[in-house]
Amino acid sequence: MNDPRQQPWLPELCRLPRLAAMLGLAELVVVVVALAPDGSRHWSISDFFSASGFALWLALAVTICLCLARGALSRLPELAGTLLAVAMTALIAALCAGVVHGLYGVLQADGFAKQVGFWRFTLGSATMTALIVALALRYFYVSDRWTAQTVANARAQADALQARIRPHFLFNSMNLIASLVRRDPVVAERAVLDLSDLFRAALGAGEGDSTLRDECELAERYLSIESLRLGERLQVQWQREEPLPWALPMPRLVLQPLVENAVLHGISRLPGGGTIVIALACQGNQLHIRVHNPAPDPQARALPLAHGAGHAQRSIAHRLAWRFGPAARMTGAWSDGYYACDITVPVP
Repeated sequence: MNDPRQQPWLPELCRLPRLAAMLGLAELVVVVVALAPDGSRHWSISDFFSASGFALWLALAVTICLCLARGALSRLPELAGTLLAVAMTALIAALCAGVVHGLYGVLQADGFAKQVGFWRFTLGSATMTALIVALALRYFYVSDRWTAQTVANARAQADALQARIRPHFLFNSMNLIASLVRRDPVVAERAVLDLSDLFRAALGAGEGDSTLRDECELAERYLSIESLRLGERLQVQWQREEPLPWALPMPRLVLQPLVENAVLHGISRLPGGGTIVIALACQGNQLHIRVHNPAPDPQARALPLAHGAGHAQRSIAHRLAWRFGPAARMTGAWSDGYYACDITVPVP
């Protein structure tokens, strides 16, 4: 895993969205200056286009230089690197402004630069560029840190779900297998294999995405072991409407925790048990997953259990939003003795 301290702290400006943002800021400055109601001068269309060309050229030059110098600047302390980056942009802007003003003088052409003194035009351009770049770097820096924090939070919540599975489910499964060893060794052996496959898939695969197929197989292994504990009280009905995007990348531990909630907070709390329905279907470019099960009134649940179920669902919703963006949705609701949890994610 990469050490965050070794990652460049200076914002990445080489990406097209960042380059477009820098160019947009440059053009916005020209518009603001042209519309400023100071009454000092009137801008013609020619002046506006000339100033826009100068500002965009200046923004492009500054962005490329900061992009190329990112690695070297990031090796410095953040304060020193930031001051050097701003000073470098001011120097680039001064040089570019001096060249433009000199060209207007040599060509003896009228324009927005010719009507301003050399030093005022040069130093003014350098100062304005330095201020705008400093604000842009600060914004991108905060944005990058927020994104990194979101990624770290999603990983931490996935790790928390894995840690929650380990003791709770492992201890129950081992007690179940111990009770089956003498009574039914064949079933005990199958349970051991299922448990081994389950934990290999859930905990031994390392970081990275899972797939829809892996998530369904993980849920099947879990339900296979729970069916030994609950017997006829636990019935499972899979509804798969093919074709399904079985290779679709998904965050790990999305389906299994929902199935676990259905068993722990639904089926196991009902004397007669019930049927868990797991439905998967594609509609257009969206994948719909539903886990539907009978469950007691959530208002009658003990607070710790209700909090545990809610925590798992919030974690899953957060990680789906991080992986798929705003197109991912997750809802859960109890009605008329049944609890239904629905997941919708986009399919490329």
